[in-house]
Amino acid sequence: MEFEESGIGEECGVFGCVAAGEWPTQLEVAQILTLGLVALQHRGQESAGIVTSNGSTPPTYTTLKGMGLVSTAFKPEDLLKLKYGNLGIGHTRYSTTGISELQNCQPFVVDTLHGKIAVAHNGELVNAAALRKKVMRHGVGLSTSSDSELITQLLALTPPMEEVDTPDWVARIKNLMTETPTSYSLLVMHKDVIYAVRDPYGNRPLSIGRLVCIWDKEGDTEGWVVSSESCSFQSIGARYHREVQPGEIVQISKHGIKSLSVVPRPEGDPPAFCIFEYVYFARPDSIFEGQMVYTVRQRCGRQLAIEAPTDADVVSTVPESATPAALGYAQESGLPYVEVLCKNRYVGRTFIQPNTRLRQLGVAKKFGALTDNFAGKRVVLIDDSIVRGNTISPIIKLLKEAGATEVHIRVASPPIRFPCYMGINIPTKEELIANKPEFEDIAGYIGATSVRYLSVEGLVAAVQGGIESCGEKEQISSRTKMSKRIGHCTACLTGKYPVELEW
Repeated sequence: MEFEESGIGEECGVFGCVAAGEWPTQLEVAQILTLGLVALQHRGQESAGIVTSNGSTPPTYTTLKGMGLVSTAFKPEDLLKLKYGNLGIGHTRYSTTGISELQNCQPFVVDTLHGKIAVAHNGELVNAAALRKKVMRHGVGLSTSSDSELITQLLALTPPMEEVDTPDWVARIKNLMTETPTSYSLLVMHKDVIYAVRDPYGNRPLSIGRLVCIWDKEGDTEGWVVSSESCSFQSIGARYHREVQPGEIVQISKHGIKSLSVVPRPEGDPPAFCIFEYVYFARPDSIFEGQMVYTVRQRCGRQLAIEAPTDADVVSTVPESATPAALGYAQESGLPYVEVLCKNRYVGRTFIQPNTRLRQLGVAKKFGALTDNFAGKRVVLIDDSIVRGNTISPIIKLLKEAGATEVHIRVASPPIRFPCYMGINIPTKEELIANKPEFEDIAGYIGATSVRYLSVEGLVAAVQGGIESCGEKEQISSRTKMSKRIGHCTACLTGKYPVELEW
């Protein structure tokens, strides 16, 4: 819950679709793209965009963009303009860089020597300032403040290894990946293919799904989809296929999917998948590294109960995203789980609104107390995190006024102490409660009976304990040599960033 009101924002979401078989397709690509973005709406509600292509030579690109939710950004009559698309990519945005205006809405489309490309990006470049200068030295002007336009322009530049008049998009993507190590998951559409790309550290998620004919028992392939999260697959009739691996470039066409290359990390560097995708950002039914997010959150709750037990009567939670952790805590502690608050669901998720006043107004209207469940009892409340400390206090006060004799706070993640420079909008170091003098007595500061956090070691153990085959399979130095390594970015908790930051 603290994330929703604190100004912490959930990066962005990307989604792509390619129809299989003969073109023009009978598959409603535009509808699939729209539904895919709706399923990723939790990753950004600021703006949405779709670009489709008919895949011919030269292709016809059709673009649709709008501010706000997918449901308001796209009108039914607007979607008709996309009906001839055989493939397309989409994006839903929460700004980490760039102001909140339509000009920063993705996907971006640019002309290159070898035709148009469309690009959708999730993440934030750690060396964006240096890259902007480099692009401008080549005489390229930038019309927005977005990292994503910068990526698009870098892809448009001819790399040193490309032969004259012979487009080599793998070489161009590799050149981009050598220019900037992280953080990005990309969809690049050119003519009749989509390239799905994940940075060498795998900081942002990207998964591939197979669209199947729902009326066919054999499940014939109708197309391929690629998404920031696999939670979008079920609603469009797709089956989870696999993740794009860190550093991998995957080509998706009407003929299927093909892994083209894997760009390695510097030797010795582990992967750095954002651990807060598990803690809060991702939908609980998404799959990362072979495990469901819901299950990981339950393990976090069980670990929290081991590390921070309490003498209480009932366990509950405020944000829905913390429910799995609360259930895990209840299971491990033997305490009953009850609901203590009801939420006005029509208020909306206020964290996505950049304006602080609007966020605060949303909090004031959001909850009502279910007094019969906890009056006269000691409550242990599970939360995702305490970021600034100004949101949980009114909730504690509400519960005490409604009859709770004690309110203990248990946080299913460690204290956030450092900003993120890789795609998560976290307040400045000075704004974080964990860095303020009040943190020494945070229970007194927020009005709780006690406050305990999950340790960094406990979080890492909960996340890595269930990873399929005890680690990710990653391609490193050759097509045949494989190694199993796991690693997660905990920079916002420890200050240890996976790469050296450039300013």
